[in-house]
Amino acid sequence: MADYFCVSLELMIFLPGMLLAYLPMKPHLRMHPAKLAAVTVPLTLFLCLCGSAVSCIFHIGIVWIFFPIAAIMGSFYVHTLTITRWKSVSVFLAVFGAFSCLGSTSLAMNGILSPGALTPPLSFRGALFWFVMCCTGVLAVWYPATHAAKRLLEEDAFAQTWYVFWLLPILFIVLNLAMIPKNPNMLEQGRLRLLYALISFALLFLLLLFYLLFYLMASSLNRNDRLRRENQLLSMQQARYDSLRTAIEQTRQARHDMRHHFHILQSLAAQGKWESLTAYLTEVQGSIPAEELGLCKNPIVDGVAGYFVPLYREQGIPLTFELDLPFELPVPETDLCSVLSNLLENAMEASLKTAPERRQVKASARLHSEHIVLLSVENTYDEKVREKDGVLLSSKRPWEGIGLQAVRHTAEKNGGYCRFHYDGGLFCVNVILRGEKVL
Repeated sequence: MADYFCVSLELMIFLPGMLLAYLPMKPHLRMHPAKLAAVTVPLTLFLCLCGSAVSCIFHIGIVWIFFPIAAIMGSFYVHTLTITRWKSVSVFLAVFGAFSCLGSTSLAMNGILSPGALTPPLSFRGALFWFVMCCTGVLAVWYPATHAAKRLLEEDAFAQTWYVFWLLPILFIVLNLAMIPKNPNMLEQGRLRLLYALISFALLFLLLLFYLLFYLMASSLNRNDRLRRENQLLSMQQARYDSLRTAIEQTRQARHDMRHHFHILQSLAAQGKWESLTAYLTEVQGSIPAEELGLCKNPIVDGVAGYFVPLYREQGIPLTFELDLPFELPVPETDLCSVLSNLLENAMEASLKTAPERRQVKASARLHSEHIVLLSVENTYDEKVREKDGVLLSSKRPWEGIGLQAVRHTAEKNGGYCRFHYDGGLFCVNVILRGEKVL
C-alpha cells in the first residue's frame, strides 16, 4: 500500500504539469476554462490512480507508466486547443522536459530525505519533494507563462522555428532517463549523490537557459517582422499618396480645361461634324483620371488597396473593391492588411495564369459585429488546385503556401477562422478576424 501511495504521488506531477501547459493557452482553448478544469482534473487523477495500480500489481517500473499517461494527456491537451499542433506539442514537451530535470533532482534528494530507501521508485518523502518542487516551479513561472509565453505563441513570424523546438525538451528527457541508476543503492554514497544532484541542477539550468535564449531569439524575429510589415504598409501608403496626388492634379487640370472642351464641342456640333465630335469626346474621355480617390474610410486599408490597383491595371486584371470599414477597426490594422495583401498577391499570381478574358478579382471587407471583421477575396483560375488533408498546397513547392499559411495563422490566433472554397473555376477565400476573444 505504501508503494501504491508513493507511485500515485509521483504520477500526480501531471496535475501541475497540465496547469502550467495551459497557462499560456487561454486565448486558444476550445472550451471554457472552468469546464476544461472539470474534465482535466478527474481525467488526470483517474489515469494516475490506474497507473499506480498497474505498476504495483504487475511490478512495472514507474518510467514505463509515465509514457502512456503522458501520451494520453498530451493527446488530450492538443485536441483541446485551437492553436497549431507544432506549438501545442512543443509547449507540452517543454513543461515535462523541465519536470524531468526536477525528477532527477528529487531522485538525488531521496537518499537524504529517506536514508536506506530503494531508488527508484522514490520514497514517499522523495515523491512529495518532487511534487512540491513542480508546484513551486509553476508558481515561479506563472507570470512569464501568462504574459511572455502567451505573446510568443500568438506570433507567427517564426512559425518554422517550432518545427525543431520540440527536439530540445525531448533531448533533456532522454538525458534524465539515461541518468537513472540501474543499481538502486548507488545514490546512497554521498559523493555520487552530490554529483548526481549537481548534474541534475546543471541540466535544469541549461534547459531553462535554452528556453530563455529561444524566447529572446523569437522575440527579436517577431519584432523585426513587425517592423518589416509596418515598413511595407508605410511604403504602400506612400505609393497610394503619390497616386492620389497625381490623380488630384490631373482632376484639377481636367476641370480647368473643361471650358475649352465645351467650347470646341459646341463648335463641332454647330458645324455638324459629328465624326470629329465623337473622336474628340473619346480623346477627352481618355484624359480623365481613372484613379479612385477613396476606397476605404480606414487610411491604412485604403493605402493597401490603392497600392494594388495600379499593379492589377498594369497586368490587365479587373479588380473591384467593396471595403465598408470604419476609420477605427476592432482588429489590429497590421493583421488585416497582412491578410489582404497576401490574398491579393495570391489572386494576382493565379490571374496571370488564367486566360485574359476570364480574369476577375473581387475583394470585400465589412464589420460583422463590434469585434469581428469579415474579409473575402474571389478570383478566377485555370490551374488545378492542389490539396492534401484539407490543406492547400503551394503551386511552387510540395507543401502549404507561405502566404496562405500566414493568412490562416493570423485568422486563427484570436479565435477567427479562414476557409477556402473553389469550384467551377472560381476560388474564394473567406476570413474572419476577431478583435478580442470572449470566453
